[in-house]
Amino acid sequence: MFDFFRPGRKAQDLPEVKASAAGPVIAYGGTGRVAWSPRDTKSLTRTGFAGNPVGFRCVKLIAEAAAALPLILQDECERFETHPLLGLVARPNPAQGRAEFFEALYGQLLLTGDAYVEAVGGAPVPLELHVLRSDRMTLVPGPDGWPVAYDYAVSGRKHRFDLAEGAPAICQIRSFHPQDDHYGLSPMQAAAGAVDVHNAASAWSKALLDNAARPSGAIVYQGGEGQLTPDQYDRLLMEMESHHQGARNAGRPMLL
Repeated sequence: MFDFFRPGRKAQDLPEVKASAAGPVIAYGGTGRVAWSPRDTKSLTRTGFAGNPVGFRCVKLIAEAAAALPLILQDECERFETHPLLGLVARPNPAQGRAEFFEALYGQLLLTGDAYVEAVGGAPVPLELHVLRSDRMTLVPGPDGWPVAYDYAVSGRKHRFDLAEGAPAICQIRSFHPQDDHYGLSPMQAAAGAVDVHNAASAWSKALLDNAARPSGAIVYQGGEGQLTPDQYDRLLMEMESHHQGARNAGRPMLL
């Protein structure tokens, strides 16, 4: 899994039969007033993790439980109690311990379908390991479709990790995606519809509470002959749509 612990694979050794595949392009649409949230990584993280208590709890439970599992290092003959790799994992970098490092790793994998680990310095064992944000990383495929580099973009600046020379500095861990050769499928993508429904229901319930959970009154308007003119009718429809439809207006006084 951690390819930077093994010698780098030369570009000329890569198979030449694998076709390059672009990431999936998905169009979402609906009828009426149904509106789905964007499906990009940042939007899904905001609505499904930071803005949804169920999604937040699921990701935290899985990531923390997985990070708490003990790690074992062994070969065909023996199990190692002490080893440079065990020391590296116990303290991957000055800012993180083992639990924090793996929680960040599993959290990125759950939220985006991909996790990226950067190995810094040292040979054959790196001096430090860092989890990089998946939403900032872009895989660069070669002519044969295999990755030749990774671009990491921050605040308009871009750093390229070249995979052609020596042991790779980036290890990509991705979940299974049946329609993409380069990126994993995030569980948040599969749950996006349910997240939207849950968030919309929460917003609707909050609006009902804000508006006393029921219409507090009704205003009945009649024209001179008991009927509205076409202009009055159009204006009434516009007022109803803008002030009395949707979760934001649930429970507000009605205009009849």
